[in-house]
Amino acid sequence: MRVLGISAFYHDSAAVLVVDGRVVAAAQEERFSRKKHDARFPRHAAAYCLRQQGLTLADVDRIAFYDKPLLKFERLLETYLSFAPRGWRSFVAAMPVWLKEKLFLEKLLRDEFDRVADDMGAPPWTGPFLFPEHHYSHAASAFYPSPFEEAAVLTMDGVGEWATTSFGVGSGSSLTLRGDITFPHSLGLLYSAFTYYTGFKVNSGEYKVMGLAPYGEPKYVDAILTHLIDLKDDGSFRLNMDYFDYCTGLQMTNDRFHRLFGGEPRKPESPLTQREMDLARSIQYVTELAVLKIARHVRKETGMKHLCMAGGVALNCVANGKLLREKVFDRLWIQPAAGDAGGALGAALAAYHGHAGGARRPADGPDGMEGSYLGPAVTSDEVEVFLKRQGYPYERLTDQALFDATADLLAKESVIGWVQDRMEFGPRALGNRSIIGDARSPKMQSVMNLKIKYRESFRPFAPAVLEERAADYFELDEPSPYMLLVAPVKKTRCVPVSDEDRSLFGIERLNRPRSDIPAVTHLDYSARIQTVSKRTNPRFHALLTAFATRTGYGVLVNTSFNVRGEPIVCTPEDAYRCFMRTEMDALVLGNCLLRKDVQPKLTADSDWKAEFQLD
Repeated sequence: MRVLGISAFYHDSAAVLVVDGRVVAAAQEERFSRKKHDARFPRHAAAYCLRQQGLTLADVDRIAFYDKPLLKFERLLETYLSFAPRGWRSFVAAMPVWLKEKLFLEKLLRDEFDRVADDMGAPPWTGPFLFPEHHYSHAASAFYPSPFEEAAVLTMDGVGEWATTSFGVGSGSSLTLRGDITFPHSLGLLYSAFTYYTGFKVNSGEYKVMGLAPYGEPKYVDAILTHLIDLKDDGSFRLNMDYFDYCTGLQMTNDRFHRLFGGEPRKPESPLTQREMDLARSIQYVTELAVLKIARHVRKETGMKHLCMAGGVALNCVANGKLLREKVFDRLWIQPAAGDAGGALGAALAAYHGHAGGARRPADGPDGMEGSYLGPAVTSDEVEVFLKRQGYPYERLTDQALFDATADLLAKESVIGWVQDRMEFGPRALGNRSIIGDARSPKMQSVMNLKIKYRESFRPFAPAVLEERAADYFELDEPSPYMLLVAPVKKTRCVPVSDEDRSLFGIERLNRPRSDIPAVTHLDYSARIQTVSKRTNPRFHALLTAFATRTGYGVLVNTSFNVRGEPIVCTPEDAYRCFMRTEMDALVLGNCLLRKDVQPKLTADSDWKAEFQLD
């Protein structure tokens, strides 16, 4: 049984192929189109998934789309009618697209898949399309790949058709949703409102708000809880829509919101002030409070010991870490592609288990995601063909020689692009499309942000740590393979705050080392952790082991291989281009090591830095 899942037309479109209940291929369209958060039909991603298994569309049994467009259109119309005559401009802007395309989604999908078939020189798809609801797709992506035979499921995002928060129960091959909170009341949209107000881009800048939060104080918490959200003890909530404009306007907040917090929204790219830091800390606090209340209610209602999570809010790893430490549930599993891209996965699994009645099979590894290494592979032979064709100098090394040479460079504070095997699915690079550095270096965070990533200096970096040594560095008693949990750094490794440090405010405190692994230690002595298993990523594990042999430290900085405004690299060409246009010191493509100082100078070096300042 072969099922192809699709998410598209909003943001982060993706395609996923499930064969007999096993996830075999998955990728976001942005990795092929090189347009960040690409929302267009995932033509290239779908073709990749099929080719990866040697299939054409004629070999597929079912195709599933990740939400119900007619139900979403109903919500759109009811919202405009409820707020009329406000929102006329937004209504006029939205309707042509709906009437021309989204309302007739099945025809649009068939046309797009005809193009995929033509590109592959294969027969077209002639079967029907399946349309599970948006939050059911999220729930399926959370439960079915999880390691649990039965579990509670919690999904939280901006909005699907109507639901913004849903919970239910999965058991074996069955999955049932039991309750929800509906639009316009949305924890995800509340967080996005503050993303917008603090000057970042909605649907991509939420990570920045989370990263900025430790630099502020929670001084606006009372204002948020008094005026913006009525949060009950059972986790249910309602937003005061008098402060928001997303139902009827073309922006998230309105003048009343702005007066409450002392002024107009910060202009993008303008200097950050203490106000933005305090706002970030405050909304992060409220989000954590809401997630804990919701989770406790779900535990009470379902009686389940384990929890699975998906939806964009599930990418808030600080809230996840707090949920884990509070022990509301015995165990927690979060879908690594928790956002809309993962909706494609959930749609495919919902179609396989729910529509086709497919049995759930035990995972081959710790869960059903194959480490999330589900994208196109890079092989050393293919890399050599590319490098020889382009005339780029390189050394091809044996495995152990490569790990040793790379570890030596890292120990000298070199910054290295690391490209191996299959690309990750989801927003995180997990050691196959990564930029890596020495976590012991007090200057590494600043160097990586300003000279490699071309992004804000405050943005934190994650540690990749040998799974078997994670407890040596962090207060974490279970694996965190997908970089979705924040946990405290071991107290024995922390550096006490000095009197001088206490006198500093905001970003001034950035470059003060807080532990013996300062490059990955946040201002509050925490870290967003990736535990690296020998089973799921033997090559990255071997590199960490080689580094530990040289330095005694089994931990590295790991950030995604891209620069600001660009998707994570997919191909050797993508990686080489990014390598040469940043201040990385070396690039590893498969078993090929490229050193920056012997590469040919770039020609036609246009204003490429300006290109990467767009966000």
